[in-house]
Amino acid sequence: MGRRFDVLRRIERLDPGRDHAEIYRLTGGYEFPWDMTQALSFALFRTYAVPSIGALLARTGELTEHTQKRYDDTVLILDAIVEHGLDSPVGRTAVRRMNQMHRAYDIGNDDLRYVLATFVVTPIRWIDAFGWRRMTEIERIASANYYRELGRHMAIRDIPATWQSFARLLDDYERRHFGVDPGGRTVAEATLALLATFPPNHLLPERLVRQISLATMDAHLLDALGFAHPAPAMRALVRAGLRARGRMVRFLPPRAAPFHARQLPQIRSYPAGYDVAALGTFPSGCPVPHPRPGPGAEKGDEVGASPV
Repeated sequence: MGRRFDVLRRIERLDPGRDHAEIYRLTGGYEFPWDMTQALSFALFRTYAVPSIGALLARTGELTEHTQKRYDDTVLILDAIVEHGLDSPVGRTAVRRMNQMHRAYDIGNDDLRYVLATFVVTPIRWIDAFGWRRMTEIERIASANYYRELGRHMAIRDIPATWQSFARLLDDYERRHFGVDPGGRTVAEATLALLATFPPNHLLPERLVRQISLATMDAHLLDALGFAHPAPAMRALVRAGLRARGRMVRFLPPRAAPFHARQLPQIRSYPAGYDVAALGTFPSGCPVPHPRPGPGAEKGDEVGASPV
């Protein structure tokens, strides 16, 4: 059995510029699989508070009428890219699926960049607050580089160069664009209801799961979605519990094998297995014109991706 810091020492021997995908896999699959799942879920949740994103997601109906499947497709598509790599056949198929699904929607580059920023910044902040250790600078740089490359495959323009730049972009975008929108609130409510069905959450009253989830959110996000703030005691209790979990994990044996998001018990739409090429929705037409794929996009990929 390995020692607690063996994977970290392996990460520290890698180059975050050249080996960013491998570092990201090690960080998410071995060091912080549970934390990364929570953080990426809340990263997508933040996007609902931007009216242009929340309203669009509500109009599609996918996150309100087919919430479980949309969640599963999101997780499995992103998981395939992480596990297999952007240059692999499976990774290219996953990116193509992501882009094809959203080619019918006129989504601005600024919103796309913001969504990308949530994937970089939210895990860093979550793990620093609740993980068994803080993320190292190498891991932060690698995460930014990983999503920079993913963004290029999505033909996103003007991608920030560093994780610090991603953080500044996220904070500035939320200051300028967060706002209450009926569509965003509807999508948020559907997502909170789904979270209450995930094991082991399903063992608790739905109202309690909701309060625990809201207690992890900052005041700016709660206000933008129109949610009442949890009681200070609830907020303090939940956050203390998350920090205590992190301290406990530090003394547990390290993982001997990577944990992939496809192994999550809340993935329930494909009990017999799945084909990445068949995940998601298949829009029949494109009501708005879109530019051709930019530099870095895969040939045949349609431009115009949004939150999966």
